[in-house]
Amino acid sequence: MIKYVLKRLTLLVPVLIGVSIIVFVIMHVLTSDPTSIILGQHASADQIAALRKQLGLDNPLYIQYLDFLKGLLHRDFGNSLITQTSVWSELTTRLPATVELAFTAIIIASIVGVTIGVISAIKQNSIVDYISMLGALLGVSMPIFWLGLILIVIFSLQLHILPVSSRIQVGMEPVHITGFYILDSIFTGNMAALQDSIKHLMLPAIALAAYSTAIIARMTRSTMLEVIGQDYIRTARAKGLGERKIIIGHALKNAFIPIITVIGLQLGSLLGGAVLTETVFAWPGIGSYTIEAILKSDYPVVQGAVMLMAVIFVSVNLLVDLIYGLLDPRIKYS
Repeated sequence: MIKYVLKRLTLLVPVLIGVSIIVFVIMHVLTSDPTSIILGQHASADQIAALRKQLGLDNPLYIQYLDFLKGLLHRDFGNSLITQTSVWSELTTRLPATVELAFTAIIIASIVGVTIGVISAIKQNSIVDYISMLGALLGVSMPIFWLGLILIVIFSLQLHILPVSSRIQVGMEPVHITGFYILDSIFTGNMAALQDSIKHLMLPAIALAAYSTAIIARMTRSTMLEVIGQDYIRTARAKGLGERKIIIGHALKNAFIPIITVIGLQLGSLLGGAVLTETVFAWPGIGSYTIEAILKSDYPVVQGAVMLMAVIFVSVNLLVDLIYGLLDPRIKYS
């Protein structure tokens, strides 16, 4: 397994280099000059030239890219062109909020998706199956930002059950949820803060989980149908085993490898960029931070955020591959 992990880590290097080249070229070729945003529209040509020199934007692109690559090797993503704060510091500060949101969403999606998929497979071609797959189709087709707005209108503006955004009223000052707010509340025993954090997390987590729920449900259904038709399932029924034990102990266990693959890919995607959800709900994670940086042509922030998302995505995929061996000892790493 150690050789396999080292081989996979080696193969990740060209992938990450390719990602860095693509995002660097896109940001420097297709976006506007950030100096005009920093100085304003009425800045003189001399002021713009001086700022470009100060920020290193007057260097050739290959020099800028090599500087960017050298910084990555030392875990230095540079400073924001707009705020002059460390990009790495900002990303690590906002990462816990994205992790908390993504993990909550994938837990919801996994529980609901696997349950719906199993029930649909057991009751194939029934009204329950048709309704479940129709719901999965809607989940795949529905844009996250539209679903988020609908949830806000229903549960926040009409029913007044859940808050609109990630802001919590603390005294007279509204503050953003930052860090692992739920875990902090649990460890400190602050039940009031825990209830507030769960309320603020529910709507964005549900909106983010909708697409993944649909994907997981469809994969679970198709895999379960394939497994249920196997000879060993018929043998188990012939021996008189209970249906629940057959489905959970035999069919679902053997169908779980492709399901784990989908869950892992979805988790990587959610951790890598819950951009629209964080923007709609003003969630202070990496996604909303990246959108702000794109609008301001803040090259270092966008480059650093995309690279961090890429590392997270490929790391989750590697972890999923390693879990295969735990689920099925017959799998050998090579």
